[in-house]
Amino acid sequence: MHTSGSLAEPRHFDLNIHDDQPGPTINPNIYGHFAEHLGRCVYEGIWVGEDSPIENTRGIRDDVVAALRALKVPVLRWPGGCFADEYHWRNGIGPRGARPQMINTHWGGVVESNHFGTHEFLDLCAQIGAEAYVCGNMGSGSVQEMMDWVEYMTSDADSPLANLRRSNGREQPWRVRYFGVGNESWGCGGQMRPEYYSDNFRRYNTFIKNYGSNRIQRIACGSNGTDFQWTEVLMREAARHMDGLSLHWYTLPTSVWAKKGSATSFAEDEWHSTLRNALRMDELIEKHGAIMDRYDPERRVGLVVDEWGTWYDAEPGTNPAFLYQQNGLRDAVVAGLTLNIFNEHAGRVVMANIAQMINVLQAVILTEGAKLLLTPTYHVFEMYQVHQGAQLVPLELADHAGAAGSEPPLTLHCSASKQRDRLHLSLVNLDPTRPAAVRLLRNAQSVTGRVLTAPHITAHNTFEAPNQVCPAVFEGMSRRGDELTLRLPAKSVTVLAVL
Repeated sequence: MHTSGSLAEPRHFDLNIHDDQPGPTINPNIYGHFAEHLGRCVYEGIWVGEDSPIENTRGIRDDVVAALRALKVPVLRWPGGCFADEYHWRNGIGPRGARPQMINTHWGGVVESNHFGTHEFLDLCAQIGAEAYVCGNMGSGSVQEMMDWVEYMTSDADSPLANLRRSNGREQPWRVRYFGVGNESWGCGGQMRPEYYSDNFRRYNTFIKNYGSNRIQRIACGSNGTDFQWTEVLMREAARHMDGLSLHWYTLPTSVWAKKGSATSFAEDEWHSTLRNALRMDELIEKHGAIMDRYDPERRVGLVVDEWGTWYDAEPGTNPAFLYQQNGLRDAVVAGLTLNIFNEHAGRVVMANIAQMINVLQAVILTEGAKLLLTPTYHVFEMYQVHQGAQLVPLELADHAGAAGSEPPLTLHCSASKQRDRLHLSLVNLDPTRPAAVRLLRNAQSVTGRVLTAPHITAHNTFEAPNQVCPAVFEGMSRRGDELTLRLPAKSVTVLAVL
């Protein structure tokens, strides 16, 4: 375990910012989220019911809504995940007491009440101000079922399905901008070959209609990490029918899924291995993007990284199928690094959805009954809001020490954007022991912002100590004449406004 490294010799960098050469716009949807019917994400994390002593609006927790509104969540994916391909939407509408139950076979074999369904999800989206990204059931559902769901949600016609929605309390259609045609169809969504999924995508997609003014962007199920052949086949056979192609990549400390390691008890070697696995996101986007570019040189089809985040062993004493894990400084660094990578690929990546929003995997919020906890990852998303909808700014980062050895050291990762003449920098120091001294090769009158760090690599927030890892005012700027240097703590995430 290491302390902040404040007394260690800093690693020196020069940072050149080309804000006179703005690049593509960073789609706000890159900062999206994902909520699956898994563990305590939906039930307790979001939905407590109208009769709960926990303050709620139409059954949805008020404290969770307030925290998510503060993040400016742009888009929310639901109901899965693996759950999506066993979910039948008609079971989740109408009077809650009359909704049939089902078994959640993927996540612990628990009984699913279906109390949180289409109306409740779209109410949540409205309450937090997010666009809806609905994932349809291709695995066990019919074309008719998917077609009917889209009509139920979005049609303003005098038709049986639109009138069924009205009879269930929603007069006007909802706007549903994003619809996923199946989930992980190469695995839990049907064990399909890419050729078979391509044909099925084309078939199902034909019946996803646009009603009234609603225009749906169809997102095809993409690759499991390094399966580049899947992307090749999908782009060759179905690119002209899709608006987006998904990609899933989870960051593990090891390469062994059965023993991933602890979220809170680990040594420095696991810090390094976790961050190196997180850095692979850049390689994956480059390689999948290169395949997409061959078939779609105009980049009409967006890359949608709709599941990403850290994955550790479940917290001891919890149901392992609920995927509940703590969230610490290491996760905050992974989040900052990954969001920087998405920013840098803004020309191809149009959406990303961290897995998952509450109480599952790399959650931004943890709950325990009526108590709510903001994780270090939450704070990174809050700090990075400044990039949403801004224009990417090119950077040049020079490491004075240079790369050494077959495996370069983990050092500094940066991103910059410009919006309304305001420049923002996000800088992630991946080194667990050494601070970074960054000389800014740009005239600047002032630099203000916040930094997220902690004394130990395993630091995390708990319900008893909720502020162990939270943002502080950045005070690491020094000036010598016209030269400005930023001193960044070891293992930190920093977001700055440069004037």
